[in-house]
Amino acid sequence: MKKIAVVILNYNGASMLEKFLPSVVAFSPEAYVIVADNASNDNSVDLLVDKFPSVPIIRLDRNYGFADGYNKALAQVEAEYYMLLNSDVEVTEGWLSPLLSFMEANSNVVACQPKLLDYKNKAFFEYAGAAGGFIDRYGYPYCRGRIFDTVEKDCGQYNDAYPVFWATGAALMVRSKDYWAAGGLDGRFFAHMEEVDLCWRLKSRGGEIYCVPQSEVYHVGGATLDKSNPRKTFLNFRNNLLMLYKNLPENELCHVMTVRAVLDYVAAFKFLLAGNIGDFKAVLSARKEYKRMRGNYAGARKENIKETVVQKPSGRGSFMLLWQYYVCRRKYFNQLKR
Repeated sequence: MKKIAVVILNYNGASMLEKFLPSVVAFSPEAYVIVADNASNDNSVDLLVDKFPSVPIIRLDRNYGFADGYNKALAQVEAEYYMLLNSDVEVTEGWLSPLLSFMEANSNVVACQPKLLDYKNKAFFEYAGAAGGFIDRYGYPYCRGRIFDTVEKDCGQYNDAYPVFWATGAALMVRSKDYWAAGGLDGRFFAHMEEVDLCWRLKSRGGEIYCVPQSEVYHVGGATLDKSNPRKTFLNFRNNLLMLYKNLPENELCHVMTVRAVLDYVAAFKFLLAGNIGDFKAVLSARKEYKRMRGNYAGARKENIKETVVQKPSGRGSFMLLWQYYVCRRKYFNQLKR
């Protein structure tokens, strides 16, 4: 029986499946490769049946989004390890072996990711995960290899296996027992920030998360929502606030959320001054929706606090990333004073 299930969640991504699924099938002999379809209305399912008859399909009855779509799909998959893989990822020969070997050799590691490089410019890291993710005190995510919009060239500077705060949802390997013990992805997020939230819960419960750069994959990125799409702005801001509320220690909650309110309104008016009316409205809507939803998360917050054994997991900084990036002009991971 194979230990790994590579599960690709698809929604109207027929062109991506046609382009990238062959590499996944060819280079993943040690895994079950499964496509979970979020009720696509393009020709995704017909394509899979016709061109990839050996790949099982989990057909969901509607579009549950990235987070709950994976929850519902993975509930139907039996494997010791899940590999959540975006449909717009090109994998390389032997990509799974370093990840599996690392997990097998380190029982305290509950999740890991490969090095994520840009499919369109393969010498550079890719925005969505690069060589592993972190957050600052106020919830702003960044990566080894990417801070805000500054993406580094891969010159081998991050070729060591390294503990991180979060692993990218574009290519996330996680032990199935730990995935479910932590509650899985938060389906109410729909999409964006869900993997950071999950990793925070995993780390708080005592698990370790690593980037294992001996495995490399190439990610297109923005295949579902472009980075500048106001819908993406809304989801990122709303879900980031919900994540903070769910996971912050009690002694930090008031301070962090107060500072974030100020920073969010600054960001909103920065969008407005730049003429990005859609993003301006998205930030305001995100804050309004966060306040509406916050009460529904009281139980989740209580549960997270109860299950926490590590009050300040490694990889969550005590500094303000905005200050270091924009004022101190520290644009690269190795320049940060963390």
